[in-house]
Amino acid sequence: MQYKCKLTVIDKKVFGDLQEKYLADPKSGACPFYEVGTEYFFERYGDEDTFWTQGKGAHCSEAWDCFSRYVYTALQGGSIMRGWTNDEHMMIACCNDGTRPVIFRIERLDYKVVYVDAPAQIQEKIADALKTLGGVTDAIYRADKNFIEVFMDRNREVSDEKIISAAGEFKVTRID
Repeated sequence: MQYKCKLTVIDKKVFGDLQEKYLADPKSGACPFYEVGTEYFFERYGDEDTFWTQGKGAHCSEAWDCFSRYVYTALQGGSIMRGWTNDEHMMIACCNDGTRPVIFRIERLDYKVVYVDAPAQIQEKIADALKTLGGVTDAIYRADKNFIEVFMDRNREVSDEKIISAAGEFKVTRID
């Protein structure tokens, strides 16, 4: 099993009264760095390690400070917030800017990497077939890496045997 982390900007707040009272620019307004609905993905598989590359200057330092520990935990396959949220693989957090906080949803994504000895068009069809399996939430053929990512419901792992069966006559050479 492999793990990614999806970070979604779900809200932005502005506390104008606090900005008026405390800031050098009392009309600072909302955070200009993030937009609601923007998604960021972090992964650590093969030659990818976007935890380090995306964290280095790609995010506001106040925001990175608030969510980086949860992203790292998710990438290691850990429980992000057991007993606090209704799904221990998800966390809601906000940056430390007290007058214009940005609110994030942090989710652990569970997936398997499937290598199939087949042409790209066939692998796309196999990915479509995998989407129909119970417990699979998505399947994406990564042409840039020549493998299929099979995303699963965190509480319902799909067996390697079912994945191999969905490939039909084509040989699955490896599942990570």
